[in-house]
Amino acid sequence: MRRRDFITLLGGTAAVAFTWSFAALSQQQPVVGILHSASQVSFERYLTSFRKGLGEAGYIEGRNVSIVQRWADGHYDRLPELAADLVQRRVNVIAVPGNTMTALAAKAASGTIPVVFGIPDDPVKLGLVASLAHPGGNATGVNFFTAELIAKRMGLMHELDPRAVRFGLPVNPDDVTVTEATVADAQAAARALGLQIQVIKASTADEIDAAFEAMMRQRSDSLFVAPGGFFNSRRVQLAILAARAGIPASYAARDYAEAGGLMSYGTNIGDMFRQVGVYAGRVLKGEKPADLPVLQPTTFEFVINLRTAKALGFDVPATVLARADEVIE
Repeated sequence: MRRRDFITLLGGTAAVAFTWSFAALSQQQPVVGILHSASQVSFERYLTSFRKGLGEAGYIEGRNVSIVQRWADGHYDRLPELAADLVQRRVNVIAVPGNTMTALAAKAASGTIPVVFGIPDDPVKLGLVASLAHPGGNATGVNFFTAELIAKRMGLMHELDPRAVRFGLPVNPDDVTVTEATVADAQAAARALGLQIQVIKASTADEIDAAFEAMMRQRSDSLFVAPGGFFNSRRVQLAILAARAGIPASYAARDYAEAGGLMSYGTNIGDMFRQVGVYAGRVLKGEKPADLPVLQPTTFEFVINLRTAKALGFDVPATVLARADEVIE
């Protein structure tokens, strides 16, 4: 065999060996599956927070971890199918930041693959964990509160606009657990403040338009939007419709106020995504969800959009402004 042919043969063998080694390393790289009820476009900014959390735990996408994403785009009936797909792909952990029904679908899809959730409802009552301190199964995560903050948010809205008596409450009937909790808490808070609640169902963009028409017919004084990924994904539409209708609106996350909504009060969703990322990384390192206590937030954000208030034609009381964590001017 000529020397040049021999070198070529060796080079080809080395290339094959390198390709095989790279493929083997790729197969060994852990995979995180992300499952969410909304659309990726709406929550792209929060994926950065999730990746930051993974990075804090020592995992960088493309370097030592892969991420597979599954988004339901508001179609909650697809969640079981999407969860099953992640299980079939044998991901090492399923991250479900932001929605209760998504967490339940992931938990139902596998009793062994670790699930790291971020949900607004009590995970103990839902059966996701045995207790907050000792989850005891294959799931843990963050209980970030939204429904529990309804009374506080309604009280702030009442202070912001004392003239408002009839509150239109759009809810997403597909998001069953959040809707039930929100309606119950909102009705209780309204009774305590002497207000009226008008529950209106909306689970599509067209139904949101119809909801506003219904609220105008019912002469709602204010808009009180239920929490949830679907409404968050339609936050610009909600802000525009509220501005056209000339009514103040209250929301559960700062995204809405940044999009033109009047006010928001709730936990920092970006930080919740980051914490879910940290826990996912810790699970990849070998820690068991059963031993990782469910985290709960200790700080809440009150954001007021002063531009929107001025456009609506009313002054925000100084006592309310003083309590705001951020004022958008």
